[in-house]
Amino acid sequence: MASNVTDFTQDFAILNQRVNDEPLTYLDNAATAQKPQQVIDALTHFYQHDNANVHRGVHTLAERATEQYEAARAKVQHFINAAEPAEVIFTKGATDGLNLVAGTYGEAHVQAGDEIVISIMEHHSNLIPWQQLALKKHATLKYIGLTADGELDLADAAQKITDKTKIVALTHASNVLGTITPLKQVAKLAHQHGAVIVGDGAQAAPHVKVDVQDLDVDFYAFSGHKMMGPTGIGALYGKRALLDATDPYQYGGEMIDFVNLYDSTWTELPWKFEAGTQNIAGAIGLGAAVDYLEAIGMDQVAAHEQHLVDYLLPKMLDLDYLEVYGPHNPAKHTGVIAFNIKGIHPHDVATALDMDGVAVRAGHHCAQPLMKKLHQVATARASFYLYNTQADADRLLNAIQEAKEFFSHGSVEAK
Repeated sequence: MASNVTDFTQDFAILNQRVNDEPLTYLDNAATAQKPQQVIDALTHFYQHDNANVHRGVHTLAERATEQYEAARAKVQHFINAAEPAEVIFTKGATDGLNLVAGTYGEAHVQAGDEIVISIMEHHSNLIPWQQLALKKHATLKYIGLTADGELDLADAAQKITDKTKIVALTHASNVLGTITPLKQVAKLAHQHGAVIVGDGAQAAPHVKVDVQDLDVDFYAFSGHKMMGPTGIGALYGKRALLDATDPYQYGGEMIDFVNLYDSTWTELPWKFEAGTQNIAGAIGLGAAVDYLEAIGMDQVAAHEQHLVDYLLPKMLDLDYLEVYGPHNPAKHTGVIAFNIKGIHPHDVATALDMDGVAVRAGHHCAQPLMKKLHQVATARASFYLYNTQADADRLLNAIQEAKEFFSHGSVEAK
């Protein structure tokens, strides 16, 4: 493995290419991260040497596959500091995990007249499951607002969370504003009112050290592909007492204890929530991604991204033709930076940047209520990860300037 952050690009072959005859500058990490060779090799090795179904077989390949699958679970447990491996359920990703909680714990505990509290900056994955649960149960869905600089309004949270609140569901880091939420403080507030708290860690787990016991969250979901693992794999953490008391989400093979003609019993955690053949290779690949990140150290990952934000954000704020969303203080901002060039549609901006080899996202980022709050239909979004460099930040700035000049020139020509 490379010895320091600036050398990590050598582990990512996909970054060593040209797009539109320009060096690729990949800044769409909030959507999905690139995979190091170590993760790709882990997937290839499994399929070439150990491919078998897990848990049910006694032959050598099945035992190898099972050992690697459960070893990956233990790696994830250590990565987020869960109390035991049984508190880690493999899912398809953060969306699947959040739907699992809404469809099991939420279904059983939310009744008419109860409250569910989320924030206005939630990704649709942590909004629609609660919205639909509230509609189904005739419960009240409440939204915590934001401060003027795009941070979670804790005073409003204290008003919105009441003794009627059963569930508080909150992003750990916004995929638009780059805001890190005070999840630990909100968890304490939720517990004071007897509510459980669900954390959406999709934008946090890849970038900062997550300690679910210290945060005291009841559930926490995240995706593998955003932290350099394969697509189609993720994890849901849940406190054992809550998971033990919650019925399964799906039924079939693997999650049963005994099946009779007219009733069945369920196996123990975590397998009662993992019906059918799981994404075994994906879990092993996720374990390899955890190995990669932990060899670097999450503190170093966070420090590197903070260095890039410290460098880039003030320069973007100095451009009078840019609208930058989220906190303007770099210390309160993740490596996700949403922006618009005034008077130019963000899709046009993203297309222009791509011509310079700079890959960013443009759209509503699955956060339409937040876009309405910002009085925008869409934004462009650059998002950084550990393999990005200061040179990437400079290429983004140059591409933005070129896009501005191109469209300004085009409007003059049109006149």
